[in-house]
Amino acid sequence: MEPKLGYGWTEDKIGDLTGVTAIVTGANSGLGFVTAAQLAAHGASVTLAVRDAARGEAAVDRMRDRLPDADLAVGVLDLASLDSIAAFAARVADSTGRLDLLVNNAGVMNLPQRQTADGFEMQFGTNHLGHFALTGRLLPLLTTSPDARVVTLSSTVHRIGKMNFDDLMGARRYRAWPAYGQSKLANLLFTSELQRRATAAKVPLRAMAAHPGFALTNLQSAGPAMRGAKTTTRRARFTAAVIRELAQPAVWGALPTLYAATVPGLAGNSFVGPEGFGQQHGHPVPVTRSKRAQNAEDARRLWTESERLTGVSYAFG
Repeated sequence: MEPKLGYGWTEDKIGDLTGVTAIVTGANSGLGFVTAAQLAAHGASVTLAVRDAARGEAAVDRMRDRLPDADLAVGVLDLASLDSIAAFAARVADSTGRLDLLVNNAGVMNLPQRQTADGFEMQFGTNHLGHFALTGRLLPLLTTSPDARVVTLSSTVHRIGKMNFDDLMGARRYRAWPAYGQSKLANLLFTSELQRRATAAKVPLRAMAAHPGFALTNLQSAGPAMRGAKTTTRRARFTAAVIRELAQPAVWGALPTLYAATVPGLAGNSFVGPEGFGQQHGHPVPVTRSKRAQNAEDARRLWTESERLTGVSYAFG
């Protein structure tokens, strides 16, 4: 009898990716770094899309210490700027004729109220609108691939999210965690609507979503640091120690993304996360999502609003 799909899956089950072109956003550290390194280790040509070129080059140097023959490049991309997104996509189009895999990994979490360069609430603007615009800009390249995939990172926190279409930017009332939950819910609604539209257009593109469970990354400290919270207090040190003890390392947190990006036969609109209790730890498997994340009407409404806000419309050919 064949084992169930995903049982005991780790990166050593990734097949040969020679000839695959991939872009991973936020790839200079954490989950993105591990994802990019593993894709390159299995033969893919990978562009690390990062805000800071120097940090991107440093990440490439670290990867090449173990992967001297890896096909790696760095591209400057600020997902909080529509101009930066357009410029990045134009450079990619000039340098390659095809894109097989886009991993929308970068994100911000639990921030104080901030705005992007275009006036969007930072978490919604970066986590959803930035990746919506990027995917749309890169769609002409993705549709030239016979088996393209777009993998977008969500979170279990999507379960607390609600689409507040009357106040998407939290202008009337802003709370950091609900805003983050809304952005992660938007990631799942975007994935399902992207898959619906690709299927209707008969385009061989599969939209996937993944979440890392409780993984140790720099996201846990970025928000408090921006709020000016001290990291040297007894409470802050205790919280950091608990996170280090309970969180699985980034190498495990990246497995759901790698699974969604590479497993043959995985259906479009799959959502992949850890198999353990509460989807927090363990090997990657297809997992459930909230009822709000399955709301087709909200997915279509979000898509229309995202096109209006970003000015990016998708052309499936």
